[in-house]
Amino acid sequence: MNKKSILIVDDNRLSRTVLRDILIDAGYNIYEAQNGEEALKIYKSNYPDMVILDVVMPGLSGFDLLKILRDDEENLLVPVILLTSKNDFEEKLRGLELGADAYITKPFNEKELLIQVKNLFQRIEHNRMANPLTGLRGNIDIKYEIRRRIKSGNLYAVLYIDLDHFKSYNDYYGFSRGDKVIKQTSRILTDALDKCGNTKDFLGHIGGDDFIIVTTPDKIDVMCNYIIKKFDEDIKRLYDDDDMARGYIEILNRRGEVQRFPLISISIAVITNEHRKFENELEISEVAAEIKRKLKSMNGSKYLKDRRKD
Repeated sequence: MNKKSILIVDDNRLSRTVLRDILIDAGYNIYEAQNGEEALKIYKSNYPDMVILDVVMPGLSGFDLLKILRDDEENLLVPVILLTSKNDFEEKLRGLELGADAYITKPFNEKELLIQVKNLFQRIEHNRMANPLTGLRGNIDIKYEIRRRIKSGNLYAVLYIDLDHFKSYNDYYGFSRGDKVIKQTSRILTDALDKCGNTKDFLGHIGGDDFIIVTTPDKIDVMCNYIIKKFDEDIKRLYDDDDMARGYIEILNRRGEVQRFPLISISIAVITNEHRKFENELEISEVAAEIKRKLKSMNGSKYLKDRRKD
């Protein structure tokens, strides 16, 4: 998976350098800002996974920046650690009231810093209601991620991914083997991001056999083709040999009639802001629903991009 990124905001160059070296050695990607104004620009362009923020800075103070971040709903889940050279209880209370997650007093201990960062990431991930089956981020993060992309004004692509004939597989083989299909799909999508995507691409699990990827338009073709090829190869291993040889499974319906269902395939509905503007995530999901209905009328694994203009 992609490395976690941390934005360090401190007007003291030496302090930034020490923090940067420690965190890079620990495997994190680092952004740096020397004041609050610069930090806001970097934040809106890169959306780091954590902010380490000095309290006392000229101009926009650490408290001012923290309040700006927390006033925006999309930033509520981003962990913030405050740094200060003072050991002031009232100052600490103010920071916590504004929404800071942790507080470290300078000069800081390297081991303490790394433990704070690691524990905070673990706690935030646990509280984000990740899907229990796949461990992928759930609907709260999905909503925030799409809102962020819309607000950024940059080009983005949203891939809505679901499985065809998964219910018949579940009914035929049982939920335990159905869960294996979901986990395998999760691994394929994770690999697709690592091999074909950008550093800040997003993967979420809506629920059941529905997933979502947020990437950029230039990655659509290579990513979708990778997912389809890998899925069609791997799904064969999750069928019994006899069913695989036939190329379908047979299930009795409620009327006692035998119905044939083809092997599970994967469908990807692609929506971008290249030719049309979206105001919120609901507008995107409505277009995705239209594309998914068209995909359901097509056989096999496939992807379809919405090319309509405003």
